[in-house]
Amino acid sequence: MVTPVLLDHSAQAKAAEGFDKNAFTINWKTRQVRCPAGRISSHWNPVQQHGTDAIVITFSVLTCRDCPFQKQCTTSKIGRRMLTLRPEELHDNLARARAEQKTDTWKNKYALRAGVEGTINQALDVTGIRRARYRGLPKVRLQHAFSATALNVIRLDAHWTTGPLDRARHSRLERLSYRLSA
Repeated sequence: MVTPVLLDHSAQAKAAEGFDKNAFTINWKTRQVRCPAGRISSHWNPVQQHGTDAIVITFSVLTCRDCPFQKQCTTSKIGRRMLTLRPEELHDNLARARAEQKTDTWKNKYALRAGVEGTINQALDVTGIRRARYRGLPKVRLQHAFSATALNVIRLDAHWTTGPLDRARHSRLERLSYRLSA
């Protein structure tokens, strides 16, 4: 299956400033994490979050307070860094998948899927194909055939009148001005 992995959603990763999880060195055997400044974590707490296993890593306030990189590392009011990690195997798989999805090979493979996803999304929006209107397989097949035909006609009409599916986003006010001028 080709699908993008969720990115790191920490404040540092979102802002692309400071130190995200990749900047920390994890020693799974000793259950310690080393920060970019060379300081060692103080707590390693296995927990359950939203029904899944996680590990919460905490650095001491005393350790982080004197650190010259504190502003780049944490936005916490207390002034210490906390990391939430998945168990080792999941963490490694996630890091590998995030690195792989940055490659051109993966992006080209996903571009094919993105086109198919767009078609499916349009079919759901335009024809309501998610729910069958009829009972019985022959009638449902006929509904799907008509839905696919309708989708093809809509795409052909868009191609012949406005160009190949003009995907430019417009505000509602802008769309209204297009309709009034036509």
